[in-house]
Amino acid sequence: MQIFVTGATGFAGSHLVDQLLAQGHSVVALLHPATSHQQLPDHPALSGIEGDLLNPQSLKTAVAGVQPDVIYHLAGQAYPARSWDNPALTIAINTGGTANLLEAAVAVGRPKVVVVTSAEIYGYVSQEDLPLTEASVPQPRHPYGVSKWAAAMLTAVYWQRYGLPVVEARPFNHIGPRQALGFVVPDFASQLAAIKLGQKPPRLSVGNLDAQRDFTDVRDIARAYIALAERGAPGESYLICSGQPVSIHYLLNVLIDTAGVTVDIAYDPERMRPSDTPCLYGSYAKIRAATGWEPQIHLRQALADAFNDWLNRLQNGM
Repeated sequence: MQIFVTGATGFAGSHLVDQLLAQGHSVVALLHPATSHQQLPDHPALSGIEGDLLNPQSLKTAVAGVQPDVIYHLAGQAYPARSWDNPALTIAINTGGTANLLEAAVAVGRPKVVVVTSAEIYGYVSQEDLPLTEASVPQPRHPYGVSKWAAAMLTAVYWQRYGLPVVEARPFNHIGPRQALGFVVPDFASQLAAIKLGQKPPRLSVGNLDAQRDFTDVRDIARAYIALAERGAPGESYLICSGQPVSIHYLLNVLIDTAGVTVDIAYDPERMRPSDTPCLYGSYAKIRAATGWEPQIHLRQALADAFNDWLNRLQNGM
């Protein structure tokens, strides 16, 4: 099949591309020179095309040039904390950019579309409302969450109005190799790798370790996106998660054990996010029923792969 991917150079997008190529598909990645900092892998079935989510005409031209069977939309402003720095731009990219992509999909003949949003739409959740499901009521607490919730609502609207077979993928936290700094696991793993290599003192700066989150390996997340493209129902939303809450403290302990180092823990006020909710996890019952998907990669393996990825990056000056 001919596949069009936005966000192909990002964390989850790069793993998605790997899996699509391994399945024998032809993949075209949307590249925005100002933000696509990573290189695409060298593969005969993979190519890039320039475009801009905020430029409807350039986006329509890019999609029309590909004539895709399936579109995966992963691109966007991915940092909740950063969304407070420029709320309007976050909403423009994540919501407006999604609307522009859906318009392009309608114009090109209504291919299957998978739009990736986020479990960050839920905001604060009380313990009695867990696990979260697709029926849980979103109450976003930052512009990023608002932008993703609006994008989620667009998917149902475009199915109802145009018959565009669009599915919403709503992932919880995902971890593993290639994740950029600014998220808890790469922030820990990068520091521990530097300590392991003697590049920094054995002192680790941390934020809130008590919060509990739902973590899934990024390669399982990518598998879920493909499963939804193949078997997800148009107009529907699907949570992608492990179904288990894990404390940040547990993640840190596993990473320290993986690194094999002794460290002093220093609490950094700058890393204490005021929007943290005590516990957040979901149920993947709906996606399992629809597609048979369930997580396969153990949390410890995901953490070990994340640490080794950072060890390799620092050893090679990346």
